Amino acid sequence: MFASSPGRPPTSGTVARPARGRRHRFLPPQHGAWAMLLLPYAAALTVTGPRWPHLPLLGAWLAGYLLSYYALQAVKTGRPDRVRPQLLLYGGATALLAAPVLLARPAVLGYAPLYGLLVGGNVWYARRRRERAVLNDLASVTQSTLMVFVVATVAGVPPRALAGVAAAVFAYLVATVLYVKTMIRERESAGYRRASVAYHLAVLLVAVVAWGPAMAAVFGLLLLRAALLPGRRLSPLRVGVLEIVGSLLVLAAIAVHWA
Repeated sequence: MFASSPGRPPTSGTVARPARGRRHRFLPPQHGAWAMLLLPYAAALTVTGPRWPHLPLLGAWLAGYLLSYYALQAVKTGRPDRVRPQLLLYGGATALLAAPVLLARPAVLGYAPLYGLLVGGNVWYARRRRERAVLNDLASVTQSTLMVFVVATVAGVPPRALAGVAAAVFAYLVATVLYVKTMIRERESAGYRRASVAYHLAVLLVAVVAWGPAMAAVFGLLLLRAALLPGRRLSPLRVGVLEIVGSLLVLAAIAVHWA
């Protein structure tokens, strides 16, 4: 989403371009994805408290995302040879980091079928080069939200105890999907803008009733940004930075209400 142009020819006198290009080969140009990955993990950890398996779990979660990104690129292009180094690196890292988590908390394997189903949806859209479809985005949001329950399981906390946290995280991530579309790919669509504002308003009402004043205040701010910013020519980087701020506000509100 927030890609630079790794294929741009180097300027004269530049010596750092090759290293930068190599770095881009192994890091997806999807800076906004990191907030989606880290918010559910951090939100759940705020409530459950840390246990030692949470550390390798975080590593496996991030490495697994990188593995899935390049695997889906292979599916999309039909050229797995182009990303073989990334697949080998991140596949090995995911397996290595996941092993101690599975040994310590084998119950997390119970989430594998649902993750497999959701990733299967991602593969279906990648084959058709429709990765930006709303349903595909919602599948990715659901995968991220499930991490709330994985963290709870690793902590030995009943997953249902974090149902409210998961609902708030899911609501925010879906709001982000709709809002970012109105700022970038669907910025000319009045229908998307109306849907985004209506969704934000509905979530604000839920927050007022169920999630307390801190979360209601955050979703009130998110509603304002969904209503006022579309139509303004913000760069993708600035849109991403605002969403990182939004993620931090949601995390703070979760800490106030549930921790």
